[in-house]
Amino acid sequence: MAWQLRGRLRCAQQPGKLPTVGFLGQSTPLGESERAAAFAQRLRELGWVEGRTIAIEYRWAEGRNDYLADIAAEFVRLKVNIIVAGGTPAVTAAKQAMPAVPIVFATAGDPVGVGFVASLARPGGNITGVSSLTADLAGKRLDLLREAISNLGRLAIMGNVGNPLTVLELGELQAAARPLGLQLDTLEIRRPQDIASALDAVKGRADALYVCQDLVTRANRLRINTLALAARLPVMHASREFIEAAGLISYGPNFPDLYRRTADYVDKILRGAKPADLPVEQPTKFELVVNLTTAKALGIEVPPTLLARADEVIE
Repeated sequence: MAWQLRGRLRCAQQPGKLPTVGFLGQSTPLGESERAAAFAQRLRELGWVEGRTIAIEYRWAEGRNDYLADIAAEFVRLKVNIIVAGGTPAVTAAKQAMPAVPIVFATAGDPVGVGFVASLARPGGNITGVSSLTADLAGKRLDLLREAISNLGRLAIMGNVGNPLTVLELGELQAAARPLGLQLDTLEIRRPQDIASALDAVKGRADALYVCQDLVTRANRLRINTLALAARLPVMHASREFIEAAGLISYGPNFPDLYRRTADYVDKILRGAKPADLPVEQPTKFELVVNLTTAKALGIEVPPTLLARADEVIE
């Protein structure tokens, strides 16, 4: 299969001789490099050196939902001790394949809402990790977008409706938009091939685009932003990586830091802790990033008050 041939990293030790972590990346080795590096660095700080005291089997979904089950099945064959996964679909695939193996999520937008844990304080099963508060931040992102685009009247929202978290985020956006009198166009996608036609449908109609982050949109962020620029659509995203790829504005946690904190869970579990007893952590710092180059290309003058609050301005 394609995913087996591209982006595979194996450690020198054979699985089984060392505690083995299955790392399920949402996109590609390049697209996940910062997150994977933060995870591996923190493990080293905790005494887990790849190839010496721990083995890490990296697999990459390349933004394809249909790769997840096959990757999870391979982790079963490899008999990994822990799975680290980012995003709701990846965690779901791991849970279905290995219901008894500890799973640590690095980015779960609403772990209680989608049923991964019983509560944040007491997960209660074999899954725990770090929440990215994706759905909870939808209203805040909408407020920031309205501040950047003063004449915002019609908003297009792109999301992978095959992801239950995206469905929750769409609900939060609809609830936040209703009292503001905003008109919403929901662009439902499930695969990369749906992106271009979805944007064509709102070209010349919408004033801006809000992208729900998941493995499909993240792996195709440059394509989404390029098509949005061509359609003269400013785009709101959930993480800095999308803004580096020519999006206009993002608001969300520092995702490499979430992966770094995930390593602490792996350390505790390998030393005997049970996932059921490890509370889910939440982000403590959120980043506002604005791309002024994109703003200029769209002819948008970002308010100085918004730029003054930005954690980073890309020029």
